[in-house]
Amino acid sequence: MSVEKVSCLIIGSGPAGYTAAIYASRAGLNPVLYQGSQPGGQLMITNDVENFPGYPDGIMGPQMMEDLQKQAARFGADIRFGMATAVDFSGHTHKVTIDDKLTIEATTVIISTGASAKWLGLPSEARLNGNGVSACAVCDGFFFRGQDVAIVGAGDTACEEASYLAKLCKKVYMIVRKEEMRASKIMQKRVLNTPNIEVLFNTSTEEILGDKLVDGARVVNAVTNEKRTLDVTGFFVAIGHQPNTSIFSEWIDMDDHGYIKTIPGTTKTNVEGVFACGDAQDNVYRQAVTAAGTGCMAALDAERYLAAIEAAEIEK
Repeated sequence: MSVEKVSCLIIGSGPAGYTAAIYASRAGLNPVLYQGSQPGGQLMITNDVENFPGYPDGIMGPQMMEDLQKQAARFGADIRFGMATAVDFSGHTHKVTIDDKLTIEATTVIISTGASAKWLGLPSEARLNGNGVSACAVCDGFFFRGQDVAIVGAGDTACEEASYLAKLCKKVYMIVRKEEMRASKIMQKRVLNTPNIEVLFNTSTEEILGDKLVDGARVVNAVTNEKRTLDVTGFFVAIGHQPNTSIFSEWIDMDDHGYIKTIPGTTKTNVEGVFACGDAQDNVYRQAVTAAGTGCMAALDAERYLAAIEAAEIEK
């Protein structure tokens, strides 16, 4: 296996990773960034981004990520396709294996691996995934133009995707497990005021129907025990995300949900020289702007760590 030595390795892209790359490049750290399995992160499946400062008219998520990538590359960041498949943080030099064929030996590592969509866990969901079942309304909603669809979820993301689908589809059933949503008030209002969205509270999905393609969904009301078959051709899942951090579990301290723990006020982990930013460590805000902010922090923390090492070597 070939070996490459770098001073700063960034694992993962998205607002956190690209912002870290921008700051690290400008600081002269010559960062190498591997984009991971989903280059651009969750914003690649986000439609209108209206709450990121500097975009008064909003911007499409993929376009925003493309802009951030270009900005990082402009300052010299080495942005590569590839995915971290193993890590060894036992020594002062941190070893990260890329695609099982290249070992990166890095003085500093910035983890910005983000999070991935959660699923309901139904056999029919897995069987029909890609054939009417999707976790990305923005990616796949176009294929259901003029049709009836269902979406599961109760948070801001589910509301955003339901609103997006409502612009394309004839009818959108929003399946909410509890008696109320947990989305922000403005997002709830947007959904409840959309005529072709029907919210089904206290409802869960028993099965997604269809042989080769989705042709319905059977749901049940937890209060009345009434079962109902929704005549839908598309079924979207928007029930949250799981941080993509399992590869680091042997070395990095995490909470019960897999989010990386950082020292308050910093992006420092329990391993010296390893920093975490974005949704991999944020289980509270999980916004593009906060991810970008922690990406900045991680790069600055890495820069100061490297400067301290250099100063110590000079004193010797």
